[in-house]
Amino acid sequence: MNINKIDLNLLIYLDVLLRECNVTRSANKLNITQPAMSNGLKRLRDLLNDPLLVRTSEGMKPTEKALRLQPIVRKVLLELEEALQPEADFNERTSTRVFRIMASDYAASTVIPRLLNRLRENAPGITIDIMTPSDVTFHDVEAGKIDMAINRFEELPQSFHEKSVWLDTFVCMMAADNPVAQNFTLETYLEAQHIWVSKTGFGVGVGMDPTDVQKLGWVDEALQRQGRKRSIRVFTRSYHTAMHLALERDLIATLPRKVALINRNNPDLVILEPPFAIPPIELKMIWSPLLHHDASHIWFRKQVIELANELKSQSYVR
Repeated sequence: MNINKIDLNLLIYLDVLLRECNVTRSANKLNITQPAMSNGLKRLRDLLNDPLLVRTSEGMKPTEKALRLQPIVRKVLLELEEALQPEADFNERTSTRVFRIMASDYAASTVIPRLLNRLRENAPGITIDIMTPSDVTFHDVEAGKIDMAINRFEELPQSFHEKSVWLDTFVCMMAADNPVAQNFTLETYLEAQHIWVSKTGFGVGVGMDPTDVQKLGWVDEALQRQGRKRSIRVFTRSYHTAMHLALERDLIATLPRKVALINRNNPDLVILEPPFAIPPIELKMIWSPLLHHDASHIWFRKQVIELANELKSQSYVR
């Protein structure tokens, strides 16, 4: 095939068609008419000698060739868009830029307050728009609609840039008058009732099954390796909810250390080392390749990493 025959617009059409698998939605995404999109699909089929999208009982589905082309086309378009981004100087002291951040409850509680303190001193005109994991998709980040996502991620698209913010260990939080606090061993831990809390990645959370250890995460997998299991009374996706529930004298919350330390001065709570080994978790920040060379974004990433380094030294428990 002679590459001179390929219209760049056709690659854009192909990229959107393979993501939407629907001609009407693809046309709406690109603000063109449906006949224009249908004509673009016909030209692509002729050019590539492949139907690309075929109708099934479940709607339009991509062919094998289309699935092979999809990541290649996406990468080419992202690199082209990145290369064409205009360069601009950035002055944080006069900037009124809005940074949109997808942050988990954990990240929002530990990172954002200190970030705001930094901005108050050095960049008073900058605004932070915090979004939750259920507000955002991978595509939003990839397209640069979200400046940064800060969370724990199990899998990420290869096109994303990422940076480790920190590794965090676990602690146990409970009411000061919880009987377990006076004799905290693995056996008393397992005899108690527990609060489960977690939220990773993107998207809307789903209901939890207490018997599915593989989906329960780090704490329960660590116990399973010892042939043990805890009794979970409450499931929540909010760390603040978990810490509030820990005030109940018969419940224990096993939490990342840095979020638990928010309550280190609360006399009604105690924070103890867990009576068994739990692997640390990694908090990451990710962003689009479209923003990687943006001067304001480079500055913003630096602020997050610098404050993260300041927090890494905290290890207080009582």
